[in-house]
Amino acid sequence: MQTRPLFAAALALALTTGPLMAENRVDASRPDAPELAAPGSYAVGVRTLTLTDPDRPDVLASTEALVRGPRVLMAEFWYPAAEGTVPGGTYDTILRDGVTPVTLHGQAARAAEASNAGPFPLVVISHGYPGNRVLMAHLGEHLASHGYAVVALDHTDSTYADQAAFGSTLFNRPLDQAFAIDAMASDSGLAGLVNTESVGVIGYSMGGYGALIFSGVGLVPAVLDSPFAPPQGLLAAHVAGSDSHEALPDPRVRAAVAIGPWGMNYGMWDATGLAGLRVPTMIVAGSMDTTSGYAPMRAIFEGAIGADRHLLTFENAGHNAAAPIPAPAESHAMSEVLGWAPFAHYADPVWDTVRMNEIAQHFILAFLDQRVRGIAERGAYLELIDSANDGVWSVEDGVATDEHSYWAGFGEGTAVGLRFETRLQGQ
Repeated sequence: MQTRPLFAAALALALTTGPLMAENRVDASRPDAPELAAPGSYAVGVRTLTLTDPDRPDVLASTEALVRGPRVLMAEFWYPAAEGTVPGGTYDTILRDGVTPVTLHGQAARAAEASNAGPFPLVVISHGYPGNRVLMAHLGEHLASHGYAVVALDHTDSTYADQAAFGSTLFNRPLDQAFAIDAMASDSGLAGLVNTESVGVIGYSMGGYGALIFSGVGLVPAVLDSPFAPPQGLLAAHVAGSDSHEALPDPRVRAAVAIGPWGMNYGMWDATGLAGLRVPTMIVAGSMDTTSGYAPMRAIFEGAIGADRHLLTFENAGHNAAAPIPAPAESHAMSEVLGWAPFAHYADPVWDTVRMNEIAQHFILAFLDQRVRGIAERGAYLELIDSANDGVWSVEDGVATDEHSYWAGFGEGTAVGLRFETRLQGQ
């Protein structure tokens, strides 16, 4: 009578302590992944960097008067590695609860020798609130394997370990992204490895908010009266039409990706602010996102008429669509700090995380290759019928017929539940 309960207990213990669970792979894959989700030809190296802006307003210290000082940002840097690099390495980090240690495993080899085939275009990755620099490690490794130099920031006051007043994130996020480009450009140790004259910026949630502001989308003046605005009127720097905001967009940035961008759901932008977009942009959204709101994200897509833009929609996905790493094994247990299992911070209740990540890797690589590298042929992966469900698969002897309208790069039946829409500048 006790055999089944004892077996179940033993199985549960094996699943939570065994090597498959303990590895916490960021580079997991599926056989039904779209074409451009496959790893590129480069081995991948990774280093941890410290980037210091010597003079920035200190939001947390400026309650009575404006205080300035250095702002220190830790960063993870992925890059194409030299031929012969043995793949594999780890990331020592913490969970969403801010205390539980976690080791992640991926393809990147720590401190590997860099490829001499550079310089490689720079991509900046910006996490949510809270988050950290390895939340999108899978994307950093993937882009580096395809010949990009990728820097992902720990946004101070906005990480699992140091989450602080939201006003700091509102003010600092686009400035951190801008500073990262200058810091990578000025580092003599990266000469010949990083090309900062052709840059992409990717942001998730609050990182998406920052990427939009950095790309020209200005805030409404009313944000200065918001209860979560930073002190000393600091958000005025990002208000549409202000001299500081007009000067913020960087001509070196050729493409922006905003995944689940927060802000429109709180009225941070109006038609004037949205129209200020200057950079070709891809928005990635879940149709059931209750954090940023799907309708508000669609409004960004429709209203940001100043540049070409795309909207990739995961039907029935929530706010975690296409950004976080697969949930670490340690996240499955209830957290005493949070009162809920951190698993919900990483996973989606409908979509498989690896599936979403590989779809995002496919589209983001196509978009960056087209806009940052100028590879016109990548446009074939972005010129699609709006709803993948309406696509017709018609292939004879390996050749598409005139009736074939299925999404490029996807196998038969593998694009179900996705939408991809495009608006050109001015539309």
